[in-house]
Amino acid sequence: MVIQWFPGHMTTARKKAAETMAQIDVVVEVLDARLPEAGSNPMIHELRAHRQRPCLKVLNKVDLADPAVTRAWLDYYNRQPGVMAVAISAKKAADVAKLPALAQKLAPHRDDVFKPLRLMIMGIPNVGKSTLMNTWVKRRVAAVGDEPAVTKSQQRINLSPRLVLVDTPGMTWPKIEHDADGFMLAASHAIGRNAVIDEEVAVFLAGILLERYPGLLKARYGFNLEGLDANGVLEAVAKKRGCILKGRGGEPDLEKAAMILLTDYRSGALGRISLETPATRQAMLAAASERPAHKSESGADTAPEH
Repeated sequence: MVIQWFPGHMTTARKKAAETMAQIDVVVEVLDARLPEAGSNPMIHELRAHRQRPCLKVLNKVDLADPAVTRAWLDYYNRQPGVMAVAISAKKAADVAKLPALAQKLAPHRDDVFKPLRLMIMGIPNVGKSTLMNTWVKRRVAAVGDEPAVTKSQQRINLSPRLVLVDTPGMTWPKIEHDADGFMLAASHAIGRNAVIDEEVAVFLAGILLERYPGLLKARYGFNLEGLDANGVLEAVAKKRGCILKGRGGEPDLEKAAMILLTDYRSGALGRISLETPATRQAMLAAASERPAHKSESGADTAPEH
C-alpha cells in the first residue's frame, strides 16, 4: 500500500504560507515527538530556506514518546544551523511558556514594540498545533479535533505589543517519498483514514513494536511473543480481545484488532513509544539510496550508463 494524502485545500494553504513567510521572523514547526522527521513537511523546509528563516522545532506529545529517543532527536536538531529544538506537551501551560524566549534567541533583533517578534506556527495535521495555540493564547482560538486537517485557514493573533503569532492549517505534501514515512504518519493519525488501510498500518506498527518494544506489547496484551511476526501479533490481539468474525468459524476480526492496536498506541495506553530514531532514520535513508544499485546487481532493470 502506497500512502498519499494531499487534500485540495492544502494547495491554497501552501500558497498563503509562502506569502506570509516574507512577513515573519521565526518558523515554529510543531512535530510529533514520536516521528519528528517522518512528520516534518519538506515544503516547510523549502519555504523557510527560501526566505532564510530560522526554525524553532517543537517536539510535541513528548509524554507519549520514548524519553531516550527524544533526547537523541533534540541533540540531532540542536546541532543544525539556524535551528533550535525543544520537547513539550502542548497541553501544559508551563511547557508552552518556554517558547517565546527560545524563539527570541533565533531573532534577537526583534525585541521591542517597534519590532515585535513575529512567529509562524506550522506543521502537519493532527500534530497538536491547535492545542498549542489554545494553551499559548489562554483561550480557545483554534478548533481541536481527532481527525486531521481540522484547521483550514490562517489566523493572526497579536499576543502582546512585542509578540505576534500566525497560525496556519496543517499541511501534508504532494508525494511521500518513503513508504515507511507514510505508515508512520498513518499510525499516528496524521493522515485521513480514507487514504489508508488500517490493518496494513497496524501490521507495520506491530513490526516496530516487536523489534523495539516487545515488553510493552506483552505488558499490554498478556500474550507470549515467541514465534510471532507482525501479522501474528495482530491475530494475537484479536484473540486476546475477543475480536471474532461472526459465522466464520472463529476467524479473527483483524480490522477490529487493528483499531485496538492503533488506538492503544495513539492514546499512550501501550506506553511511551517512538517510531523512529536518528539512527533508524539514517539507516532507512541509506537503504533507500542503495536500492537501485541492488537492482543492478541482481540483473533487474539496470539503468543505462551516462
